[in-house]
Amino acid sequence: MTLSRRPTHVRLSLQERINFARHLSIMIKAGIPLFDAIKILRKQISSKKLIPLLDHLVTTISNGQSLADGLKPYRKSFGEFFLSIVQVGEASGTLAENLLYLAEELRKRKALHGKVRSAMIYPIILLVMTMVITSFLTFFVFPKVMPIFSSLNVELPVTTQMLISLLSFLRAYGAWVLAGFVALIIAYRLLLRVKSFKWYTDRVFLALPAVGRLSVDVNVANFTRVLGVLLKSGVKIVEAVIIASHTFDNAVYQQALVAAAEHVRKGEPLGEYLRKEKKIFPPILTAMIEVGENTGSLEENLFYISEYYVDEVDNSIKNLTSFMEPFFLLVMGIVVGFVALSIITPIYSLTQSISN
Repeated sequence: MTLSRRPTHVRLSLQERINFARHLSIMIKAGIPLFDAIKILRKQISSKKLIPLLDHLVTTISNGQSLADGLKPYRKSFGEFFLSIVQVGEASGTLAENLLYLAEELRKRKALHGKVRSAMIYPIILLVMTMVITSFLTFFVFPKVMPIFSSLNVELPVTTQMLISLLSFLRAYGAWVLAGFVALIIAYRLLLRVKSFKWYTDRVFLALPAVGRLSVDVNVANFTRVLGVLLKSGVKIVEAVIIASHTFDNAVYQQALVAAAEHVRKGEPLGEYLRKEKKIFPPILTAMIEVGENTGSLEENLFYISEYYVDEVDNSIKNLTSFMEPFFLLVMGIVVGFVALSIITPIYSLTQSISN
């Protein structure tokens, strides 16, 4: 039977990849043959997305091919890192151990992403609250009192005049504003597919205060851990650096690591090249890599520096939230205060004139 090599993509979450690697590792370690392990996993799996994939693996392995061969059509779903670890594990007879490395690495990556997402929850809540309160005052409260202001032959405060002008503009051109906003988002998403534009966007993002520091810490933590796992699994350093570059979403790091791999291929030390890119690879990282290369303890140093930067991520998140919370509270106060004053000030002036 000839199997289709047509690339297939199934959107798998980190947790689904973790479960796949861990469950398969446990069964293989228990002495269950790979073919039987895949069939057992096929019966027990709850995710419908994985069923076609597991059916394909059953067919592939029954035809005498490897697990890595079966996963290749799903390269985009699992990633180069996952496939490389599996391939090396099969070649070296350490598939169970390598799958366990994968599960642990993906678990740590998920935990790291969770920390970053958690840091953004509070600012997002503040932003949503600001939009809700402002929209309520602007589009529900203000229109009800605006006819009163219009009927009075009095000069309205500047803030009220600005709010009236804004509402008039939105009534006339609101649909166009919304369409333009959506078009900008779509255009930005399309431009991100252009390598040069994405590179410059990522470079600007890395230069931002607080946010850029957090991004560097997250990327360095991921890079050192991935490279350490690859080297521990038996992948040669040039190939390991190239594979590690594919795990980045940030184009600046991708480009830097591809260039680093070429320098290592020519016989130059990895740490020596990374030292030139000190804006994205901190001095402590390059120093530990250079020491590891000179002493033969590169893997151990990479895992150490990874744990160090995971702790740095926690500190960066605290610094970021301590910076963002007062900023968003200030913005919320200014916006809501502006709208409230635009409504309350004319009413107060009217009641004062009536009482007098």
